[in-house]
Amino acid sequence: MKSNNQSDWRQKLRATGHYLRTNKLFWKRFFQWSAGIITLLLIGGITLFFFYASSAPSITQDDLKAQTGTVILDADNRIVSRLGAQKRQYANSSELPKSLKNAVVSVEDHNFYHEKLGVSPSRIMKAAVSNVFNLGGEGLQGGSTITQQLIKLSVFSTARSDQTFKRKAQEAWLAYNISKRFSKDQILTYYLNKVYMGNGVYGMKTAAQYYYGKDLDQLSLAETALLAGIPQSPSVYNPLSNTKLAKERRDIVLDAMVKNNYISSSQAAQAKQVSVTANLDKSHGNVESSGSEVDSQVVDPYVKEVINELVSKGYNPTTNSLRVHTNLDTEAQQHLYDEANGGIGFESSNLQAGVAVVDPHNGQVVAMLGGRNLPKNTVYGYNRATQSFRSSGSTAKPMMDYGPAIEYLHWPTFKVVADTPMQWPDAGGLIRDFDNSYEGNISMRTALVESRNVPAIRALQAVGIDKATEFLKGLGISQKKPYHYQNGIALNVSPLQEAAAYAAFANGGIYYKPYYVTSVTTQEGTTKTFAKQGKRAMSKGTAFMITNMLQGVFSGNGSGTEAYLSGVNQAGKTGTTNADGGNQAGILDSWLTGYTKNYAVSVWTGYDNNKTTMSDSGANGAKYLYKSIMRFLDNRNHASNWTMPSDLEAVHVQGVTQYMFVDYPFSIEYASGGAKKSSSSNSSSSSSSYSSSSSSSSSMMMSQSSNGQPGQTGGNEPQPQQGQQSSQAPQTNQQNP
Repeated sequence: MKSNNQSDWRQKLRATGHYLRTNKLFWKRFFQWSAGIITLLLIGGITLFFFYASSAPSITQDDLKAQTGTVILDADNRIVSRLGAQKRQYANSSELPKSLKNAVVSVEDHNFYHEKLGVSPSRIMKAAVSNVFNLGGEGLQGGSTITQQLIKLSVFSTARSDQTFKRKAQEAWLAYNISKRFSKDQILTYYLNKVYMGNGVYGMKTAAQYYYGKDLDQLSLAETALLAGIPQSPSVYNPLSNTKLAKERRDIVLDAMVKNNYISSSQAAQAKQVSVTANLDKSHGNVESSGSEVDSQVVDPYVKEVINELVSKGYNPTTNSLRVHTNLDTEAQQHLYDEANGGIGFESSNLQAGVAVVDPHNGQVVAMLGGRNLPKNTVYGYNRATQSFRSSGSTAKPMMDYGPAIEYLHWPTFKVVADTPMQWPDAGGLIRDFDNSYEGNISMRTALVESRNVPAIRALQAVGIDKATEFLKGLGISQKKPYHYQNGIALNVSPLQEAAAYAAFANGGIYYKPYYVTSVTTQEGTTKTFAKQGKRAMSKGTAFMITNMLQGVFSGNGSGTEAYLSGVNQAGKTGTTNADGGNQAGILDSWLTGYTKNYAVSVWTGYDNNKTTMSDSGANGAKYLYKSIMRFLDNRNHASNWTMPSDLEAVHVQGVTQYMFVDYPFSIEYASGGAKKSSSSNSSSSSSSYSSSSSSSSSMMMSQSSNGQPGQTGGNEPQPQQGQQSSQAPQTNQQNP
């Protein structure tokens, strides 16, 4: 028994020894393979580094000293804005206080004075590993030395997407080179003069004036630390708007200075007690604007939208030096500004306006008014042309009611529509007009030109909310919540949305997304161009019939006669909304959106407080402002009249030229009622002579049902059921012309 136990023990011992030898061999081979792989990765990384570095751009002292900044040019290649256009004051090393240099080094790159290469090898390896294993997400960012940051500000983009290993390698190579050519003090001086400090300000010397109205040597420790903390994220740590975050960042800088033995703990504690808003200079010291050929106040709303568009395309116009070409017509912009701020009489200096001008051929935004009587120091202020979504009144009717009815039901311009008592299909109460009366059976042309509410809602009811929503979407207008019937005479939209939507009527049915920027050239010399983005929103016939009817708005009994322009081939629609739906309550919003073949202009006027009303005469400000800018535009670029497209036919009814699709049933019974087809198959809309007589409108055409086919009169259409009024609909209007 004992012998068997000894034998088992020896077998286990031999097995264990074999296992240990095998295990040792495994780990030996593992470490050998690992060392080999690491060596290959290092060799590969070094090889890749020098491969990328070999293609790095050259850099000169002029590049390091040059002031960075984005230049924005108009359509004629004239400079209209420089981001950081303030008169930047270059500070020599002797003008930069030691306390400022210490603060920046402490928080940005505490090893700055000790780094002989201008780079941090550990950061480069981290970048390589992150790039190889895709650990950096959308790119590598952060961790650069001050020298590398100077390189980025001088020759490279700072966009997150550009922070790749290739770019890091090139930055490191250039940083190494300039660290051999320039002293640490020179490099730091270049950086402090070039860094972006928010609010269009570049460089510490200019920032001291902008924020505190002081020279750098007059700053307190608290003020110095605050400025030193801004470059990491100028918009986040802006003391003018984000006081809480600005204080947190300033205190981090103070703590870093303590840690690096530049100040004592008691000095830091005392500085932390100072409010970040203390001593801020609202007049911005002696900072002046320069370098632009136009007053910044004039182009401010347009430049703001250019910046937003650049950001949406992945550019950072504040930290990159970009050359941006835009669609701005500076003369039109200046005229619009002058007329809104003195040329046109408004009932009050507080009455506001928002205007957008769009080119129907491509969607280019030509000019824009963000508001009236704005403070002189306004920078990127509230833009009522893009940010104000007010009730549009009857300007909604071509887009939501009659446009869809023509497009989907093939209604002709002579379609009979009943202007008779009617309740809201989805809400209680009668639909009313400004005159509290009804005209009986009238043509769609008469209903649109006279801006009758009931016929518009009957058109919307006939085509349906779903189809109307689809039509609106094609015109670039949508909302998260479902539309209601009240939207048929009042949409919540901005002037830019309306101008772009009406531009589709002007150009034959193509909706172009409005845009500002035509090309961007980076500081590396790469240029990217941007083209129009269009999609058909309706047939040519629909666009023409809407346009032909809307031409009558400016003449006869039309609601826009105050904006009539002799010799100008224009079409458009007015819109007003009342305070509480009552006719005597005063007007909240006044609109005129109109167009020629070459320009679409949308004008809104009202008070920012949407409870303050205008008088009837005050509401005419929108028409007068529209008339002035459209006259100016058409004088410079006159548009011809529209020509009937091939999918339509012209018919004469009681002396009025009307239009219908070629497949619309034109019966003998209808023709015997006094109508005949036009002998011309290429009728121009100028041949139409509008008659507003509702009685002749009802007698001149045969009975037709709401679907456009011969049948019952509009007055016999099924009456809508009373429903619950939605609280989601915008304010509607009883006046609505």
